[in-house]
Amino acid sequence: MKHILTMHLDGNSFLPATEEEKAYMVQMRPSSTFFKDGVRRLLKNPVATVSFFVIVFIVLCSIIIPMVWPYSYSEQLGNVGSASVDASYNNLKPFTYGTSEQEKIDAGEFVFPHLFGTDSSGRDYFIRIVYGTRISLAVGFFASLIVLIIGLVVGSISGYFGGVVDLVIMRIVDIIYSLPDMLMVILLSAALRETNLDKAIEGTVLEKIGGNIISLFIVFALLYWVSMSRLIRGQILSLREQEYVLAAKAAGAKGSWVIRKHLMPNCISVIIISTALQIPSAIFTESYLSFLGLGVNAPMPSLGSLASDALNGVSSYPYRLVIPSIVISLIVLSLNLFGDGLRDAFDPKLNN
Repeated sequence: MKHILTMHLDGNSFLPATEEEKAYMVQMRPSSTFFKDGVRRLLKNPVATVSFFVIVFIVLCSIIIPMVWPYSYSEQLGNVGSASVDASYNNLKPFTYGTSEQEKIDAGEFVFPHLFGTDSSGRDYFIRIVYGTRISLAVGFFASLIVLIIGLVVGSISGYFGGVVDLVIMRIVDIIYSLPDMLMVILLSAALRETNLDKAIEGTVLEKIGGNIISLFIVFALLYWVSMSRLIRGQILSLREQEYVLAAKAAGAKGSWVIRKHLMPNCISVIIISTALQIPSAIFTESYLSFLGLGVNAPMPSLGSLASDALNGVSSYPYRLVIPSIVISLIVLSLNLFGDGLRDAFDPKLNN
């Protein structure tokens, strides 16, 4: 012990802490991150959580069911030869069978039922709905990815450099915004279809995708990036004035490095939310273009093309129009609700 009148240090101050003192210093709440907090808030939103599981269920069904289903989306069940087709397989109602299938059932054999019947060409309608869902989801995802990449690059350059660069890019964006979206999408799709992209991509890895889907991606790349670029530009304009950006510039960092390492990570939540909300828009665009005959190539189905084909027999087989319409509505609604939940959970401006 030190004397009260001396300037010596108190040795008791340097003794190891007791267990009670350690427990007192322990944080009352475990450490967390922005992502963990966002996920916790998202899980507290029952509508967004249910929508997420609906999306996962639809995606898994579109991937797994074609692997185990006994019918193919392009197989004509009544085709018994190159010159003859059994018409009894055309326009079958749900859980009904063709002539040869009924004979097998009468003989005691098992025949897998047609859950949604068949179409006018004798193809199983359920597997075509599943394949159409897969095509619509794939087109929506990759189209949104294209929009994200283009909007991210253009918006980052415009927001970071500003000045003349920002002025030129924003005037281009304003011009594209002034064009009627629906009309331009239809005109571009029709024009690209006339260029016969199928021959241009013949023998390449893009041949399996088809010229019409490639034209859809081109349409999205030309028109739908403007909203994403404006959003990213606004975020970059507010972030580029922060002290850490100034410190990076003072240390000699290049603009591309500052954008990649500092600006993009700080607006990642906005990017994820915008992409999640862009996917249903892309699916809806693909669906109505396929409905107009500007979508995927036949015989590959799409939900929009299936709804379009169902118009010919809507009075006799209305369920063929109702089923793909319900699937489109369910996908778009679930993605929109999930995107709204993401925005509420990850946007720091909306959280107290």
